[in-house]
Order: sequence, then C-alpha cells, then structure tokens
Amino acid sequence: MTNRFLNLYNHDFARVAVGVPQCRVADPAFNAQQTIALAREADAQGAVLVAFPELGIPAYSCEDLFQQRALLDACDAALAEIVAASRELGAALIVGMPVRVQQRLFNCAVVVARGRIHGVVPKTYLPNYSEFYEARQFNAADDAGVDSVTLLGHDVPFGALIFEAADQPLLRFHCEICEDVWVPVPPSSFAALAGATVLVNLSASNVVVGKSAYRHQLVGQQSARCLAAYLYTSAGQGESTTDLAWDGQALIYENGDMLAESARFASESHLIYADVDLERLARERMHQTTFGVSVRRHADEVARFRTIKVDVTMPRDAELPLARAIGRFPYVPADPRLRDERCHEVYNIQVQALMQRLASSKIQKVVIGVSGGLDSTHALLVCAKVMDRLGLPRTNILAYTMPGFATSERTLRQARELMEAVGCTAREIDIRPSCMQMLKDLDHPFANGQEVYDVTFENVQAGERTNHLFRLANHLGAIVIGTGDLSELALGWCTYGVGDHMSHYNVNASVPKTLIIHLVRWVAETGQLSQAAGQTAPAKGGKEGKEAAGRRNVLIDILETEISPELVPGKANGAPEQRTEHFIGPYELQDFNLYYTLRFGYAPRKVAFLSWSAWHDASTGRWPDEGQRAHNAYDMVAIKRNLRIFLDRFFRTSQFKRSCVPNAPKVGTGGSLSPRGDWRAPSDSESVVWLADLDTVPDDPHA
Repeated sequence: MTNRFLNLYNHDFARVAVGVPQCRVADPAFNAQQTIALAREADAQGAVLVAFPELGIPAYSCEDLFQQRALLDACDAALAEIVAASRELGAALIVGMPVRVQQRLFNCAVVVARGRIHGVVPKTYLPNYSEFYEARQFNAADDAGVDSVTLLGHDVPFGALIFEAADQPLLRFHCEICEDVWVPVPPSSFAALAGATVLVNLSASNVVVGKSAYRHQLVGQQSARCLAAYLYTSAGQGESTTDLAWDGQALIYENGDMLAESARFASESHLIYADVDLERLARERMHQTTFGVSVRRHADEVARFRTIKVDVTMPRDAELPLARAIGRFPYVPADPRLRDERCHEVYNIQVQALMQRLASSKIQKVVIGVSGGLDSTHALLVCAKVMDRLGLPRTNILAYTMPGFATSERTLRQARELMEAVGCTAREIDIRPSCMQMLKDLDHPFANGQEVYDVTFENVQAGERTNHLFRLANHLGAIVIGTGDLSELALGWCTYGVGDHMSHYNVNASVPKTLIIHLVRWVAETGQLSQAAGQTAPAKGGKEGKEAAGRRNVLIDILETEISPELVPGKANGAPEQRTEHFIGPYELQDFNLYYTLRFGYAPRKVAFLSWSAWHDASTGRWPDEGQRAHNAYDMVAIKRNLRIFLDRFFRTSQFKRSCVPNAPKVGTGGSLSPRGDWRAPSDSESVVWLADLDTVPDDPHA
C-alpha cells in the first residue's frame, strides 16, 4: 500500500457518488448503458462507491409490467452488461432491479464490483398507500425465507447484508430502499449498529410540494442519529408521468452535515460526489458510548447482518486531493447568516451562565481587568449584557485597567474608551510602583536599572494585576471575571495561578480566539452594547446615533489592534515588543489544529492534510470575514512548523495549567478543556508520538 500524502484515501476518506441516469420506461438495455456511462465517469473521478435509483434498470414506474417475463429477462440481461462493464472499474456499483426468488418477486439493490455480483438486498417495507401499491407486484424482505439467490447463474448472498471494502475496513456500506428510511425504525439504524458507516438508499420518490425539504430532514437526521454517511438517490428524467412527477434529487449527508446535493428536474443524467470522512464517523461512535449500549440492546437485530467483502480498488497511488471543502475557521461559519446565529448563541450562552453564577452566589457585582485587547473586551461585553438582563446598573461592573511597564498608549486609550462606552464603573491603577517593589524584594536586575525582561519580569506584572483584582473583589463584595480564551488554554499561553489563568468565573474559557474576533464584531454590528434593559438595537443597515457609532468604532479599533501581552517594553516608535503570534503561531492555524486534535483526535498527519487542503490557496473557498482582515495562505512548511508548536505545547507543557482552571460555560461540542468536562489528561505526558507522526509529513505535499 502506498503512503502518498496528497491522496484522500490515505487519510481515511472515501469518495462516493450518487448517479441519477436518464431512463426509458421498460427499456433495461438503454437504462443499463446510461448507468454504465455514469459509473465510468464516477470511476474516472476516483469514486469507490456509486449508487443508482430504485428499480433503475427497468424504471420504477413500470407497475404491472413487472409481472411480464420479457421485461424481467431483459433486466437480467441488462444486469449482465453492467457486471461485464464493472470488470474495468475500481468502484462498487449499487443498482436497483426486480429479482425473482422462488416464484416471488422482490424489489432489490444489487451490489456489483470487479465483474461479479457480491450480494442482493431486498426492500423491507413496501408502501401500499396513496400513489404507491408495491405490494401488488413485490414481496417484502421478511417473506423471502432464503439467504442466497441464483442470479446470472451464480449463487449470491441475499438478505440483510453489510458490504466491506477489502482494503479499507472503515468503508462498510448498507443498502436500503426508499420507504425503508421513511418508517419509524429504518433497517439502516440496525445496520449502523452492526458497523455500517455508509448507508445507501436507492429510492424512486416522486416529487410533490414540500417533499424535497422533507427528504433533507429525513436523510440529515438519519445520518446524524446513526453517526454515518447517507447517500440518497431518486428517479429523474424519463420516468412515466401518468399520475406522478419526478425531480431526480440526490443527496449526500455525513453525520447531519450536507456534503452534496444534485440539481433537481435535470433533463440529463447527472452525478454528485462527496469525500466522506470515515475516520470521523468511527471516532464519533467510539466517543459516544451510548452507541455501544444501543448495539447491546438491539443485539438480535444486529446479529441478522452478514458482512460481505467487496473487491474495490481505491486509487491510492495517484495524487487525489480532497474535493470536499474544508473550512479555514472550524469554529466560525463562513456563511453570514450562520455566523450571526453562532455569535448570537455563544454570546447568550455566556450571558446566561454568568447570570446563573451571580444569582446562585447572591452577588450583584463583578470585578474585571480591562486591557484594551480582545479577550477582556468580549468578557466586559458579556458582563454588560448580564447586568442589563438582571435589571442591575452597569456601574455594578467594577472595571480596572492597570497599565504596566509595557502598556502601549493605544491599548490604554482603548481600555478607557471601552469602559466609558459600556458605562461601567471605571478605575485605573498604575501597577508599576507595586511591581517595582516586588522586583526589589526579588533583587531582580530591572530594579537596579538593567534592561532584563525575563519571565520573572513578565509574571510579576501579571501576578500584580490578578492580586489587585482578587483583593478588590473581596473588598467590594464582587467576583472576579476571567478573560482567558480556549486558544490560550490549549497553548498554555497564560501565567499559572495568575493572569488570564485564574478568576472566580471565566466566561471565555471555551471560546477560541478566532471566534472571539467575530463575537466582538457581531456585538459592534448589531448594537448589543447600546442595548440597555428594555431597548432594542437599530435594524441592520439602519441609521445609528452618534453615541452608538462611537461605541461601535471603539470595538472596531480593538479588533484592529495586534495581539500582544504587553509585558516587555517596546521600541521607541511605540510598537509592541511582544507579538503573541510570533511566539505561538497564527491563531487562525492553531485554532484549526486545536479543533481537529481535540474534537476528533486526528493524528498530526491527517491534521496537516486537512490544513493544507484548507489553507494552501487563499483564492479558493469562502472566508467568514470578507474585506475585514488579511487573507493568508500557508505552505506545508509553515503548516508543519506551527503544528509542531501546537502539539508540543498542547500535549507536553500545558496540561498542568488546564488541570486547575476556574468554572466556565461550555459553548460548543468538543470545545472545552476543563478537567471536569471534555478533556481529562495527565499533567506529565509526552508529545513524542504526535511529533513522530508529524515527521512523516513531507515538506512538499506533491512529492
């Protein structure tokens, strides 16, 4: 087996396809040729599995013609043509046709690959209502009473089957037919429990008003419940319109996410493709332990399935990059509507959580340090909304900006303007005298006039700020609100016990830096900061008052400020000496690495493959911030360098900080590093296995 890096099959993806061929009613030879043409096209594109419509060989709308021997014999002959054509293809084909079994007729899915029939799956549920009366011509699967059938002169497995690709055990697919997925407990539910990762539905499915949307709901929910990919195909151009119409809708979903959809009412044969992440599905099942409980509870149904090996050829040697779009910002939707929904939901989760903490502790005041940077800005915005919702004055927010040795004029000005815009109680404490006393007590060189800016120098300032905040909270009857975010926790970019690491309650702890950027922008654009209790924001695009515009501009200025801890004095021109991303890498890359490492547990090799797919070309794909920030691209050398930083800091050097973090609300799936929640890890682990895996990634992905 080759280990070619830029090949989706070598990273546990599989390219699947759904075909909707143009058909002629009761003309199996024509229909077979249309099917073969689409199968060849899909194979040429690297697909390993291709599904076609229900009864697609004769056409679904044959009705009583299914009882005619001439048509049934012609179906067998057409199947023989498809089987012969499959010898030259690497993909498995799933075609629909009537199959005779002991003087009875069954509506079946036939799996063909490499010149032979691997198995036949009969339809379980026959609709016999409304416009469909299949029980007039066909028998249900449970009436078969056999586990094999003779087809084209060969005995082949028949019944409840799961098909497994010979060289990819994660590709295990199951076939059901149309009505089977419309029932309360579809056969595919049990097939998923039996190990099927790809569920295939051969459907005809006429179209009426509203049915397309319902198909989306049905297929999406079934893929999500079963933690599986779901391929759905339906009949299109050429089916009889005696009393029905057909739209040829094809869908591919993965764990509730739509990957592909065909055009409806197309006049020609058509295909859709998707690259399914088989590892994602397997890991979701591993993580969701109730999936295993369901296997045990339905053991009898699960035991009915037999596994059939299928000879398919995955094109592992060729360069075959992902056709699937990988979002650059997994925590931030690129679609503006979805992004606004995400921001609204996250913001309100944070607000509700802090409201509950204040209510349960019977405390009405909060203390917060405001630096003029992103994280403290967003935490302050959350506090403002909490006070509005509780009917308390915003002056109950006791905000302190505490300039130190390296505080820039820009961030100090922004902190002052922000506190004024929020309407909180604003105070300013110069921590330099107390820090200098501490440095003198330590006999630090800086106290003697030397420009020594070491870790001690930095942490004295971070510790002094935190010490003030906690003592102020004691003195004023408040709790300290934390500002550190998920990205900083992942990278250990916080001072243990003080600074962003410690507080009474941290509203940002499961919000990554890339999302905080958009949350602050969303608050600015929607006028949340202007909304005191009982007020409403101006309509988007509507006029805003001078004060509202000023508040918005304060937030925009903060968004445009370079991220820095501002603990080391800068140069004469006022530029910050410390640029956070110079030390720990670009947050946009590190949040990407965090998501796929934490959420799915992918090995570094796969994370690098996904990162290259998302980031190597800035001109492709959608960005969530068009025109607002620089659009960067990264080559594999940069991706590896920053992934190495992430892996070593995440797995080796930072867990002891995460093992004792304050309470904080979780805002997203797999988005918490709390030792009480999503991430429980030893503080003394090594990073060697992850770094060794990263070493297998070539600097040139095309090599």
